[in-house]
Amino acid sequence: MDIDSIESVPSSDLIDEDEIHHHIHQFPAVPKAQININNTNNNSNGNSVSSAIQSISVHELLECPVCTNSMYPPIHQCHNGHTLCSTCKTRVHNRCPTCRQELGDIRCLALEKVAESLELPCKYMSLGCPEIFPYYSKLKHEALCNFRPYNCPYAGSECAVVGDIPFLVAHLRDDHKVDMHSGCTFNHRYVKSNPREVENATWMLTVFHCFGQYFCLHFEAFQLGMAPVYMAFLRFMGDETDARNYSYSLEVGGNGRKLIWEGTPRSIRDSHRKVRDSHDGLIIQRNMALFFSGGDRKELKLRVTGRIWKEQQNQEGGACIPNLCS
Repeated sequence: MDIDSIESVPSSDLIDEDEIHHHIHQFPAVPKAQININNTNNNSNGNSVSSAIQSISVHELLECPVCTNSMYPPIHQCHNGHTLCSTCKTRVHNRCPTCRQELGDIRCLALEKVAESLELPCKYMSLGCPEIFPYYSKLKHEALCNFRPYNCPYAGSECAVVGDIPFLVAHLRDDHKVDMHSGCTFNHRYVKSNPREVENATWMLTVFHCFGQYFCLHFEAFQLGMAPVYMAFLRFMGDETDARNYSYSLEVGGNGRKLIWEGTPRSIRDSHRKVRDSHDGLIIQRNMALFFSGGDRKELKLRVTGRIWKEQQNQEGGACIPNLCS
């Protein structure tokens, strides 16, 4: 099986003004809290006439019209009273995305005071998080919330898809055409026709299902400094605390020699690049890989075997029991 190279094109951080102007927001149907604005006027006869009560969603007030994220001080506003967050102020070239007027250095202090008094649910409430936080603590929690969706673990295309584990498994199978296997042992053969071309990272991904969980096996070639290397490592499709319940081993060899790696899979919360750059896996230098391949050293042929086991199920022996794999 050949390992194809992938090129990624970074996207620009600048936002087109016309795109911003036509941006449509979607707000929660049932806000956690509301501000009621009452307008009361006196008519010429001295009678009080109450206007209709406007219920303004707090989420709507504090949602940036450009990035739709919650706004935190400093909250900026234009001369017409339209607000936006400090990050987007620079992205819109200092022009209000709503009325196109030039933005000054006006702070919306009233809205900042409103934010200080709020307690709001985690934005992942619909995914199961029951927590409620003061407004300024909510952002920190959401960055680490266990209910937040996972990023797609596919490494080759900077895929922006997010979701829960069942959704991502289907996405990997249907959209990325990733090979799916069941069982806690594996035996893979990697072939590369020109092993000297590793300037651009080349990679493969295989998904394994065992113990009722999903694991991603990565194999790739890349430059480690000036040296071309091959690397294999495992990631757990779940959070780090659950990943620690499992261990895995990888073995590669030939011509009477072998290399063995044993460790704990990293969670897909850690990006593919973070795991790779931390060297947390089986690393094979190209000369050693060609030695394992044998032959005339013009083609790479590596056989990588491995197994996954659950530490809690067999603490004495530490070995994987095949009939417990599912």
